[in-house]
Amino acid sequence: MSNGLLGKKLGMTSVFGHDGRYLPVTVIEAGPCTVTQIKTRATDGYNALQLGFGEKKKSRVNKPLQGHFAKSGEQCFAYVGEFRVDNPDEFVVGQEITLDMFSVGDQVEVSGKTKGRGFSGVIKRHGFHRGPKTHGNRNYRLPGSIGMSAWPSKVAKGKKMPGRYGNARQTIKNLEIVDIRPEDNLILVKGAVPGPASGRIEIKKRG
Repeated sequence: MSNGLLGKKLGMTSVFGHDGRYLPVTVIEAGPCTVTQIKTRATDGYNALQLGFGEKKKSRVNKPLQGHFAKSGEQCFAYVGEFRVDNPDEFVVGQEITLDMFSVGDQVEVSGKTKGRGFSGVIKRHGFHRGPKTHGNRNYRLPGSIGMSAWPSKVAKGKKMPGRYGNARQTIKNLEIVDIRPEDNLILVKGAVPGPASGRIEIKKRG
């Protein structure tokens, strides 16, 4: 059995748990995914499934990908991802993988790309404090001293500086599945997951 699925973040809402608590949850459209390629240790060096998710117009897909997707059926996919498996012989190209592998109460890890916020300063990017706005001070949002002039006469590697913020892969672990609605391919997990609404995410079962 595959240990994960591709999905799409739909947004956040709140539901009542089984114990009556009001829980913030993220709604995820998980699958169904189609097996587009099976990778084995003999041919690729590792065992994995390549899954396709989300329909895409054939006219929007280049010719090499059209030929690749044709092996698994007529549909072209918007997203493709890989998940490791122990025994790839249990699967066939074109097989549909659904969210049946998950159960309410399972712990999952969700990976996605965070929202891109462009070039940001140290206050927004790293949470630095603002400088005082009194006594003639003009250093409001600057990082301040970043090194020593005499020794070592350089900026230390890894120094927190202004730069690109967001648009990076992030994984949130140990999220609990609160509810599953298989008729709509929806999973509700407790808490927030990375990325914007409609962003692509990967859901993996823990353990």
